[in-house]
Amino acid sequence: MFHLIEQKLRQHFAAFLSSAYSNDAAIVVEQPKQSSFGEFALPVAFSLARQLRKAPRAIAEELASKIPAIEGVAALEAAGNGYLNVRLDRGHYASLLLHAAASSQAQAPGKVIVEHTNINPNKAAHIGHLRNSVLGDTFVRMLRASGRQVEVQNYIDNTGVQVADVVVGFHYLEKKSPADVAALISQPRFDYYCWDLYARTSQYYGSHPEAVQWRRDTLHSIEHGEGEIAELAHMVADAIVECHLNTMLRLGIVYDVLPRESEILHLKFWAKAFDQLKERQAIYFVEDGKNKGCWVMAAAHFRDAVTGDEGDDDAKVIVRSNGTVTYVGKDIAYQMWKFGLLGLDFHYKPLRAYPNGHQAWVATDEACDLPAPAFGRGSEVYNVIDSRQSYLQDVVVAGLRALNYEQQADRSIHFSYEMVALSPRTCVELGIPLSEEDKKRPYVEVSGRKGLGVKADDLIDKLIEKAKAEVDSRHPGKAEDERTRVATQIAIGSLRYFLLKFTRNTVIAFDLQEALSFEGETGPYVQYAAVRARNILRKLAERGETLPDFSTLTPEVLRRQLAAEDFWQLLLAASKSGAALDSALSAGEPSHMARYAFQLAQAFNAFYHDYPILAEENPEKRTFLLWLAVYFKEQLDHTLEHTLGIPVPDYM
Repeated sequence: MFHLIEQKLRQHFAAFLSSAYSNDAAIVVEQPKQSSFGEFALPVAFSLARQLRKAPRAIAEELASKIPAIEGVAALEAAGNGYLNVRLDRGHYASLLLHAAASSQAQAPGKVIVEHTNINPNKAAHIGHLRNSVLGDTFVRMLRASGRQVEVQNYIDNTGVQVADVVVGFHYLEKKSPADVAALISQPRFDYYCWDLYARTSQYYGSHPEAVQWRRDTLHSIEHGEGEIAELAHMVADAIVECHLNTMLRLGIVYDVLPRESEILHLKFWAKAFDQLKERQAIYFVEDGKNKGCWVMAAAHFRDAVTGDEGDDDAKVIVRSNGTVTYVGKDIAYQMWKFGLLGLDFHYKPLRAYPNGHQAWVATDEACDLPAPAFGRGSEVYNVIDSRQSYLQDVVVAGLRALNYEQQADRSIHFSYEMVALSPRTCVELGIPLSEEDKKRPYVEVSGRKGLGVKADDLIDKLIEKAKAEVDSRHPGKAEDERTRVATQIAIGSLRYFLLKFTRNTVIAFDLQEALSFEGETGPYVQYAAVRARNILRKLAERGETLPDFSTLTPEVLRRQLAAEDFWQLLLAASKSGAALDSALSAGEPSHMARYAFQLAQAFNAFYHDYPILAEENPEKRTFLLWLAVYFKEQLDHTLEHTLGIPVPDYM
């Protein structure tokens, strides 16, 4: 509601200034530095000073007296050197909140595609992948809360180097047949098995550099779908994807469609994109030098010409000399498909039905009889990929520009983020051996290639274990399955909040103790506030009482109760979720919503401590306090469960 009033003020002032002064300058609305100055502050007089040749203070006084009355505004006051402060009619504002109908946001035109998770299907997910998925999932929730249509994609790189290295491990090092691998897949923790095998294969390359030829041969077989090697790659990737989906579901993360890299090749997406790139001279063939036999993109096409990750200062290899396509080449084709620029589409088949009934689909090269939703053809595309991939994302956008797809290039957004490390004490708790030097560091980096790190499921299990110990000590009389469910919700809330509360460009040092703390800016703290809000209604029901008739809270009654500054500031804090959402989306920062959730929890906890609601004897004030408690509960529930994906337990 607060942000709607802010928008209304902008529109009202813009119309008045255009009519009275022929001034069409953008209207800025600020928050006063002190609450005693009102709810909004407009510096509009400063922008009019040059045009009117008057002091801003005089202009502000003139505006305060001349501008037509605004519904819901109690007063306009000139302040300072020329600010115009706005005071709301508290009774009117509260009445709007009280009688606001629960309605879904009007859907904005166009479809937003958000690609996130995108884990190489070669081993178990790790904590860095969780940051990607939680950021992406929360951004999706924010977009949908704002009225956008969103399609969630999880791209599966099932023909890349990482999958090839696991296949090398199975085929060359362990001499396993497809039947042997199928038997392993049928057992639990196949993704953990592949984690160790991937690390062992990487170590083998280090001591046997000639074995890298196995990788090259394997990549060629996978891309061309040839023989037992391709069969192994298909089996491994599909099985690992299922493991990843199970891991992410533990955090409440689901997907709409999983496009696969193999179909980018088999359905000729890449071939068509390759033809366009050659035809428009976006890439060229190298006749000699270190890139002899390769198709490359000149660095002049890049937004920022920087040294590539393959050591080529002048160009980026798109097709290798052996004919295999680099990751970035396939990603250019994929990005073109997302915008509907290829004139081609995948076939789709159902992959899994989630417990809430949502259906995820996977791309395939074989026609399926079941009708699938219309995927792709987005108006905006967000790729949630870590900041170390910024160069490659620039090359993808450069490919679109080189093909004259300027509008689509402008709407290709790299939603980047920094890495996740571990605090030394968390490494110790998780059984990760540390050197004396590492123990003194502020954080310890992890590496899946080296086999050093924490698997996502292990981290979640450890969080549940620690949360369960706390729940057991607080509620020993509750049923075991109940306590486990509550502990799981606390663990998930602690993890999601920790990964969200930092800005995206911040390196995170994940710490188990800090994440699970019931004090400070943590998931359990905000969950506890929501539980307390629900407990007020539960205690009311236990007394055999029902909520009073809130229709007795007329604007006059509300105005009378909200004359108390504490109540007014509490209500304002509880009603700013829309403003927080707008701010978070404008900045592309889910951390803004996490911060708002914490501030909301702080405000409610202050309210809970200072006012014994159910003990209040004055009927009017008791009704008002119960309404305020219900409103806080609704805002906490919506912000946590709907927008941040943080569950609210029954108790803590």
